[in-house]
Amino acid sequence: MLMNPKGSKAIEASKLNAHAKKEGGEMGSFDTVSPLDYRYNKELIEKLQPFVTEEALIRYELAVETALVETMRKWGVCSEAIAEEIKNACRNVQIYEVYAEEKRIKHSIRALANCTRAKVSEEAKPFVHLSVTSSDIVDTATAMRTKDLFKEVILPDLLDLERSLIAMARRTSALTQIGRTHGKYAEPITFGFAMAKYVSRLADRIEAISRAVDNLRGKISGAVGAYNALSLIVSDPEKFEKEVLAELGLKPALHSTQIVETQYITDVAYTVTSCFSVLANLADDFRHLQRSEIEEVKEVKDDNRVGSSTMPHKVNPWDFEHVKSMWKAFLPRIITVLMDEISEHQRDLTNSASSRFLMELFVAFDHSVNWTKEALTKIEIDEQNIKKHVEESVGEIVAEPLYILLAIHGHPDAYEYVRRMAIESREKRKSLVEIIWKDKGIRNYLNKMTEKQRDLLKHPEKYTGTAEAKTKDVCAYLEAALLL
Repeated sequence: MLMNPKGSKAIEASKLNAHAKKEGGEMGSFDTVSPLDYRYNKELIEKLQPFVTEEALIRYELAVETALVETMRKWGVCSEAIAEEIKNACRNVQIYEVYAEEKRIKHSIRALANCTRAKVSEEAKPFVHLSVTSSDIVDTATAMRTKDLFKEVILPDLLDLERSLIAMARRTSALTQIGRTHGKYAEPITFGFAMAKYVSRLADRIEAISRAVDNLRGKISGAVGAYNALSLIVSDPEKFEKEVLAELGLKPALHSTQIVETQYITDVAYTVTSCFSVLANLADDFRHLQRSEIEEVKEVKDDNRVGSSTMPHKVNPWDFEHVKSMWKAFLPRIITVLMDEISEHQRDLTNSASSRFLMELFVAFDHSVNWTKEALTKIEIDEQNIKKHVEESVGEIVAEPLYILLAIHGHPDAYEYVRRMAIESREKRKSLVEIIWKDKGIRNYLNKMTEKQRDLLKHPEKYTGTAEAKTKDVCAYLEAALLL
């Protein structure tokens, strides 16, 4: 018989706790709904708060109102005294006031304007929020805080991760590792070369994110984007708009309706999602390298960490699994962003709720960037296991260099010959290296080869191409390009 949940002591205690909070206690992280708040961002919250919270949004919206009235002062629309009065009011508006007013009138930006008007004289009231629509304030504030968030927090965090990857790639640039395609032994590379893939991919996404962030736009063009109201106040509304936005470090969109053209914020969300996928791929590779049958990397043992509630011996690759799991949770958010690109005529409100969740994508992404960086510091590379797998693969990986060398020395069907020899190798459970040196049919071709080429066939673990040099080149190039 199922217990009635209404009688649960835990639920009753939770109700009492909620009542205590309502009576005047402050809400703590364990009282929140999103895992981003109560579980994943405690270490980052001080860095993120100035940009991602609801209070941050209101502060940025007030900054737009401040820039608007300051530009009106410059254009002679209002006096310096009135501009200063309104700017001072904007500095003193409190978030709880705005929320109380919004609850009364059911409109967030008009609530913001009303709270500002309540703090100024009758002479100043007409100039608060004059000539603009809500989206002028909201879209411009969103562009501002997104730009600041990335410039101040996320891009520096990405560059820190890039430095960590470069250091690891350089350190292991000459460490021979067996390459794997389709989960099977392929050809030898170096561990650093495998890392250089992520050095390159991450750098490309950092540059893409930076470009998208720099291209964020604002607007001060009114209810339908045609400067209708503003044209009643100033002679050149487009120049006026540029000056307001310049105060805020932004440029106007080439064209706007009631909203800023959506592709600008979509580009940021897309490049972030793409970069998130790079993190997930890196995490997946490191997770697989920790598999019991591979174990080429190991997590530095933390005696306090528990891997399983029932298997005391377990040390799981939880850090990297966590990053992939976060990616799975937030990858679908890009669909919502793309759907928000659709707005009927000059605008509709179908993005009103959905767009409010965008900041969560950026928060989860930054959390995962930092988590990946931390996870890499806990990794030990097991050179013995790496060497063991290279040695295990030697009997197979000689196939490609043998085929290529036979072909360039005149063998008419080198690929098919080596393919048949590889089948024989598997059937007889003998190394392909051993078989080819006993085959009189190719001795003539082997004799044509240089000593270096023959040595490579005897020691195919040396067949790493330019892996070491390429790793160093990639790291050096991207260090210079990113000014690391």
